[in-house]
Order: sequence, then C-alpha cells, then structure tokens
Amino acid sequence: MLYNLLAGKRGIIFGALDENSIAWKTASRVHEEGGRFVLTNAPVAMRMGQIDELAKQTGSIVIPADATSMEDLENLVDKAVEHLGGKLDFVLHSIGMSVNVRKGRTYMDQNYDWTQKGTDVSAMSFHKVMQTLYKKDAMNEWGSIVALTYMAAQRVFPDYNDMADNKAYLESIARSFGYFFGRDKNVRVNTISQSPTPTTAGQGVKGFDGFITYADQMSPLGNATALDCANYTITLFSDLTRRVTLQNLYNDGGFSNMGVSDLVMERFK
Repeated sequence: MLYNLLAGKRGIIFGALDENSIAWKTASRVHEEGGRFVLTNAPVAMRMGQIDELAKQTGSIVIPADATSMEDLENLVDKAVEHLGGKLDFVLHSIGMSVNVRKGRTYMDQNYDWTQKGTDVSAMSFHKVMQTLYKKDAMNEWGSIVALTYMAAQRVFPDYNDMADNKAYLESIARSFGYFFGRDKNVRVNTISQSPTPTTAGQGVKGFDGFITYADQMSPLGNATALDCANYTITLFSDLTRRVTLQNLYNDGGFSNMGVSDLVMERFK
C-alpha cells in the first residue's frame, strides 16, 4: 500500500549496494512514496554492486563519494542540492565496514590501523556527513537524518567484533549532533537498530546464519526484514514524525526486550 508520504521531498541515500541491502530497499520505497533522491556510495563499493540499475529503476542519479572524505562530501551535497533543485528533506546513512572482521582478526587481536579505518567508515563518516550538511545549511526545516545501527552497541555479541564499538560511537554522534541540528535548524536525527539482516555486508560476520535463526526464535514477531526497515525509515522521513529526534529506535521484532523465549528454552530441555 502506498501513502504518498514523501511527495515533493528530496534527499540523499548512502550505501545502496545490491537488492539485498537496506539502503536499496529504502530507495525503492522512497521512490514509491513520491520522494526524489541522489544515490551515493564509495567508488570501490560501486564496482561491487549494481547501484546504476537502482538509479534507472528510481529515476535518480549516482554521485560517487567516499564518505570519509570531506572534499567528496562537500561535492556530493552541492551537486545533490543543484540536481534536486533545492535543500534536502532526508538523508540515509547506511554505511558500515570492519577490516578486522573481513580479515578474520578477533576482537582481542585487532590490527589498529584496520580498526581506525573501520571507525572512520562506519561512524566518523556520519559526523562528517552531518557537519557538511550543517555548515552548508543544506537541510530543509523539519528534515530527517537516519543512520542504521545494531544492538551490539548495547550488548555483547562476540563475533560482531569492533563493529560493536563503531555502532556505539555512531549512536552517540546521532544524539550529540542531533541536539545541535534540532536546536539550530529543526532537523531530526535518529538511528534505527535493525534485526540481523541477510545483507551482503551482514553475511560477512562469523556465525551469521546461526545467529539470525537464534534472533528469529527469540523475537515474538520474528526478525524484521530489510523491507521492514525501509518502511520504518519512510515514517521517519515523513512529516508524521516531526517531534521524534535523538532516538535509537528498535526495529527487531521485540528481540531487544526479550530475556528468553519458549522456542529457545526448548533446546535446553
């Protein structure tokens, strides 16, 4: 069902890689709800994915940008505002990467150069994006900025490795910068803590298949899908949530409030 929630709204969507990614699903839903946007990803990621196909499907353009580069971000925001014909109403930050995870280094044996790279990509980039938007006054009043996170920011998930630290930092940035964005420009900043989702990036985490089954059996509503997350993001981009800001919002089927479920307990009887 379509609600035309984003008619006339403009934005930027970071991180669409392929049809499994949450950013891809969100872009499709934004398009269906009447929004217009620019797609962006790092050049290396673009070579791995099919972002050009998404651009064709949604009538958008792709502007490559390394989200850790201030020069790239300034160019991205300037070109997006020019192409879309005005200030932005929404931005999705759907970026995360851990070299330690990719290379099989444990949390107790990190390569700190890799750790810093992951922190820059996964968390500091969110500050850089918002600082660029803030200084350029590129967001419309009552605009909405959303970043994707995960509950490992609050609880221990051993194989999530240094990404847990990155997500905790990401959520702190959302609150801290969100205060100034709200105070000065009436712009909302929130994070969505999503269920484990079988995206290309998510499946790189050790033991992911087992964990996604566990989370599904722990959650009274089951795991939220990438499309569920896209739909939730649409509500945060819309005018229906104008007073929602500085929040970390769980979209996880109830997992975050569970101690144990009958399905999980049955395995120990």
